[in-house]
Amino acid sequence: MMSRAGTTAAPPKPSKAELAAAVHKVVPDLVAPNLTVLFCGINPGLYTAAIGHHFGRPGNRFWPALHGAGFTPRLFKPWEEHELLPLGYGITNMVPRTTAAASALRPEEYVAGGARLAHLVRTCTPRVVAFLGIGAYRTAFGRPKAQLGLQPEPLEGRRLWALPSPSGLNANHQLSDLIAMLRALRLWVESPAARDR
Repeated sequence: MMSRAGTTAAPPKPSKAELAAAVHKVVPDLVAPNLTVLFCGINPGLYTAAIGHHFGRPGNRFWPALHGAGFTPRLFKPWEEHELLPLGYGITNMVPRTTAAASALRPEEYVAGGARLAHLVRTCTPRVVAFLGIGAYRTAFGRPKAQLGLQPEPLEGRRLWALPSPSGLNANHQLSDLIAMLRALRLWVESPAARDR
């Protein structure tokens, strides 16, 4: 389990050839022990893998939603992701395989990804896991009726929130929806009741 030192320089926009080649890349976890929140995406997209930074595609709403919800003091760029660690936040993906869209993943990959996530949670012991993709969460953990928000079932003894995917391809939720749900998570995490759990 290694965190990555980052750079604040914006990476160049990937070419079509670099995007095509990104299918063979893996985006490393951004983790540390005892995080407050471990954010978990579904899997890296081609643009994200090509630039090597989580939620990197222009139009992905993770970074604006994170800032709008009050998790970050300013709007971070994907290549500034390392600045999350001092704030107590990390990022991983349920499935490490890069695809053009999450719909290319097979159900068994979600299940294996759920086991991978559980192992990571045992290792780095975050206080809360925030899973960004309710459909993938339902498939990975066999909970077809799971609803958005705090889940009744913990993950390796850690509380788990299921949230919408911030992908720009997710038309079911607007940026304002994502901000509201992430703000609810932040307020819950900061509440005395959550700190005592």
